[in-house]
Amino acid sequence: MASQPPDRILRLDAVLDRTGLSRSTLYRKMDAGTFPKRVRIAQRCIGWRESAVNEWMRNPMFYSIDQQ
Repeated sequence: MASQPPDRILRLDAVLDRTGLSRSTLYRKMDAGTFPKRVRIAQRCIGWRESAVNEWMRNPMFYSIDQQ
């Protein structure tokens, strides 16, 4: 049985770099439900699951949180 590597948490700069989105566009898409939700890491620290960002990148035009 092959084990999968753990899901990494990507910080904001890494997500912006991978997706090519601006910060305001990223947050606008999150509010609209067309980008994965963020994960709270600490009180003032957030990130996104790498698997969720990769899923969004496979088909960004039709991604919806309802699909998850």
